[in-house]
Amino acid sequence: MSDDARGRILASVRRSLGTGSRAADVEETLRSRLASPPRGAIPARSGGDLEARLALFEDMAQEVAATVERLPSMADVPGAIARYLKEQNLPSKLKFAPDPILEELDWTTEPLLEARTGLAEPGDEVSVTAAFAGVAETGTLMLLSGPGGPTALNFLPDNNIVIMKTSRMVGAYEDAWDLLRKAQERGSMPRTVNFITGPSRTADIEQTIQLGAHGPRRLHVLLVSDGNGNAA
Repeated sequence: MSDDARGRILASVRRSLGTGSRAADVEETLRSRLASPPRGAIPARSGGDLEARLALFEDMAQEVAATVERLPSMADVPGAIARYLKEQNLPSKLKFAPDPILEELDWTTEPLLEARTGLAEPGDEVSVTAAFAGVAETGTLMLLSGPGGPTALNFLPDNNIVIMKTSRMVGAYEDAWDLLRKAQERGSMPRTVNFITGPSRTADIEQTIQLGAHGPRRLHVLLVSDGNGNAA
């Protein structure tokens, strides 16, 4: 990009921000916005206590063809997954993300379940991943990329099972970003943040909904109680 073009673009940004031509004014405005990110209009339905947020998340997720099950503890996860795979007539073989909360599970409680950790491969039919947070207003999961969350596990297998602790259920998208900023040190944000609402779908072909177009055909969410009433 030429210096002239860059100058015109920066001048346009300054005019939009109402800061005139001083670079110091622009920098100060940006620092202020980063320190206190502005919030948009928050839908009233996203308010309420944790139980209200969980109920709203379930309703919204099920409206877009996801399935949701609540569990009392992480110890119940392997059994719930084994039941789900049996109900859906799926193979009892899965690939789970190398996330600490998944690696610490006692998968041996389900001897017929073949659970392995690692990256997604073309032959994997079922993946298990962990969500960073849930957004009640739209029934959406917030997932972060990183060593413990290979992104391909959320998109390559036809069946994605996502584990989320109930204390990380927030009302609105702005709350999810606030939670992420609080959890991550400055300069250490994940490379990718994915917001997933229901299984993959498209209506490009004759305006008929087709599941599994760009990702999983099934999305099953396990909301696991962790005894914490506040997101942290």
